[in-house]
Amino acid sequence: MKRKIFGFARGTALLLPLLPLFSCGARKPDLVLLCGSSFVEPVREIVRDFEKATGAHVEMTIAGSENFLPQVKTKSVGDILVTHDPYLDYTRQAGALADSVQVGYVAPVLVVAKGNPKKIESLDDLARPGLRVALSNPRYSTCGEMVERLLKKKGIYKAVMKNVGNRLTKGHSRLGTLLVTGVVDAVIMWNGVAWLFRKKTEIVPTPYEYDHEIRVHVIGLDYSKRPDLVKRFMEIARKTGPKAFASHGYVK
Repeated sequence: MKRKIFGFARGTALLLPLLPLFSCGARKPDLVLLCGSSFVEPVREIVRDFEKATGAHVEMTIAGSENFLPQVKTKSVGDILVTHDPYLDYTRQAGALADSVQVGYVAPVLVVAKGNPKKIESLDDLARPGLRVALSNPRYSTCGEMVERLLKKKGIYKAVMKNVGNRLTKGHSRLGTLLVTGVVDAVIMWNGVAWLFRKKTEIVPTPYEYDHEIRVHVIGLDYSKRPDLVKRFMEIARKTGPKAFASHGYVK
């Protein structure tokens, strides 16, 4: 399949509190890494490799990619950004791109409880009367937008949404929690987040019917005050990033 960038425009989001993930007491970080909330586990591995190799300290901040965009546009926060399409394009358009490396893919996957007790075999089954489904809210989620478009294309959107009810969520981890606690029978979430719930769930193999493939990028920001460390981080991301992301399920 020819790869395309998911190129729709997204509105400027309200800034939510950004959550620091790494902290070393009062030590000032050498780099601030802005990490999309779906990519924490593989990014931890890259950060560990970088800190081991350089002795530098990285403060990792997590939020939705849309929450980081205003800081990138104003060049006010961050040295490294880990995100997915179309935010590489947005970073370039903002004149903030120093370097980038593709480290994997995010893809919507159909996930059910271990053993697939409801015998769900396809996306079309999500329209089955009485099935309990949860999806990402397309107002906040690229995955949600992709799923909404596909369901409408297949002509099952209204039937599926009847099964979703008020279970449009913000955050893929919330989808996994709803599934493993038995609140719902099926969800569609990013592949890498599904990997986190793999002990109690399983992915239903389905054809890739979405219009776009979504790539994951590690991006060096050109307004960093430590371009030397940004360059070193990008070198390590090129070397170890693709393997780290593949091992956590971020594959086509």
